[in-house]
Amino acid sequence: MMETTSTRFYFLLRRLATLLAVVTLTLSLIATVTGTLLAFNYEPTAGGAYSSIERIIDQIAAGWLVKKLHDITGSGLIGISLIQLVVMFLGRQFRRSWLTGWVSGIALTLTAIGLSWTAMILDWTQLGYWRLSIELGTVEAIPLIGPTLREILTGGGAIATTTVERLYTIHSYVLPVGAIILAIIHLGGLLIQEVEQKQLQAALSSPQPEKEQANRSDKLQSPV
Repeated sequence: MMETTSTRFYFLLRRLATLLAVVTLTLSLIATVTGTLLAFNYEPTAGGAYSSIERIIDQIAAGWLVKKLHDITGSGLIGISLIQLVVMFLGRQFRRSWLTGWVSGIALTLTAIGLSWTAMILDWTQLGYWRLSIELGTVEAIPLIGPTLREILTGGGAIATTTVERLYTIHSYVLPVGAIILAIIHLGGLLIQEVEQKQLQAALSSPQPEKEQANRSDKLQSPV
């Protein structure tokens, strides 16, 4: 009885992981669509970034709503991705067949964090400017590649229009595509596991000797 309850608990966690994968894909699509709408009126320059965002919020119809929705989905993508990893860990999803789900889930979480990081200077506020300045110092401290990576991100020494343009390109064209692709791969990997879950449920519910059921259960749930 205890084994059956434990098995059902892990089934629920794995089903929850699949549902969260659907949520992450949905958030990725919403963030991409709202970001595209914002890009129609955004000016990626040091002098025009702040004023263009103010214009979007104050003058463009429903611009404030699109901006707010974009911010919420970006933050939500990070939160849900982290929760997803915890759920997958608690669900004992360590088998080789879950490798796709694990790798894509971790990569998606890092991509979501990257989206947030590259967005910090796009509104060209004092907070974003000084925060980026501090974090660029951390980037520059990375052994071997730090100074080169900092120069690539900033386009030179100081944070200026070139910096905004480069981070805007990464934020708007590179990372969103990566997030959607990873979210699709992640969801696809977990959906495949739904098939395994149904097969395991069918095997456990079939009228077979208890020892054979236990062996089959251990085989399907055994760690790597």
